[in-house]
Amino acid sequence: MTKIIVIIGMPASGKDIARKYAEAEQYPYISTGDIVRAEVKKRRLTANAENMATLSDELRGKDGLGVTKMALAAALDKEADLIFLEGMRSWPEIELIKNNTECFVVAIIAPRAIRLARVRERGREDDSVEHFTKRDWREINYGLATCIALADDYVLNIGTVEDTFSSIDIIIKKHIR
Repeated sequence: MTKIIVIIGMPASGKDIARKYAEAEQYPYISTGDIVRAEVKKRRLTANAENMATLSDELRGKDGLGVTKMALAAALDKEADLIFLEGMRSWPEIELIKNNTECFVVAIIAPRAIRLARVRERGREDDSVEHFTKRDWREINYGLATCIALADDYVLNIGTVEDTFSSIDIIIKKHIR
């Protein structure tokens, strides 16, 4: 049976390092953010913070599970022993995945000041310093804080990329035995 690793974390916590780890190990990586960005492109919208937030809310749907259902369906279509799934924001999303797969939740965490510095450095159009606090609160209001509190494992991402890779590797090896 395929195992799903659910990667969660606040904006700029380092979830992309989990993506790089998955790619290096040749594990599929599916992100709800990628699904939203693809829909922005499909609709020929500008990929700014406001459009991303509006479309993200729309794709979540009334039950808040819409984009997660899309990501889970994409994951279940993959033929792999281990799949990374990233971008869940609420406990009902985690429960949806847990009810349909064998999975474990890994929260990547970093202090707010470090996350803000990362946002400044990366300069993504959909992730601005001006919207940082507003985005944090949107994620918290979705329920992300509960998911982080109830995660199965944690990666404190305050060191080098290599340190974080190593932490992820230890967790993966623990869960795929």
